[in-house]
Amino acid sequence: MTRAEFLTRLRRGLAGHPASAIDDIVADYERHFDEAAAAGRSETEVAEALGNPERLARELRTEASLRRWSEEKSVSSAASALIALLALGALDIIVLLPLLMSILGVLFGLFVAVVAVFFAGGVVMVGGPFTAPPGGPFTAVLIGLGLMAAAASVGAILTVVAIGLFNALVWFGRLHYRLLKPALAQGDDQ
Repeated sequence: MTRAEFLTRLRRGLAGHPASAIDDIVADYERHFDEAAAAGRSETEVAEALGNPERLARELRTEASLRRWSEEKSVSSAASALIALLALGALDIIVLLPLLMSILGVLFGLFVAVVAVFFAGGVVMVGGPFTAPPGGPFTAVLIGLGLMAAAASVGAILTVVAIGLFNALVWFGRLHYRLLKPALAQGDDQ
């Protein structure tokens, strides 16, 4: 995605905000692109790092609604903040939760399979020479070691993927906490 596409989609997602607020927000993201270009990064890299502009616009709308509610303390500002949070949460529940559960189920199944293959390799390596396999006992030992090594390698890759997924979830949780923190801090002060 290019800079122009990103900023156009962000501006479209912020429709309904005051024009000056939209201009300020877009100007901030234009500075991100300018600073990254000065550092030698491409527009595509910057756009990918910033994420989905529509999602970003929803988060900014939610943050603005929460800020308005903490400043005004009126029924309309509270309703606006609640609706913005529910809209952001609906995306999480409807789209991201089933996706996350599917990914976690697949990862768990693969971990179980890796452990099973590792132990099967151990059984082949230890018991194979006593069963007169084709190719002789040395072949059984090598096949067992190969299965164990393959299982260990796949297990290491799965561990890296699981750590990456966990880090992404932590980032996502911090993002939501960052949105809610001003409202939570306001509630603690009263």
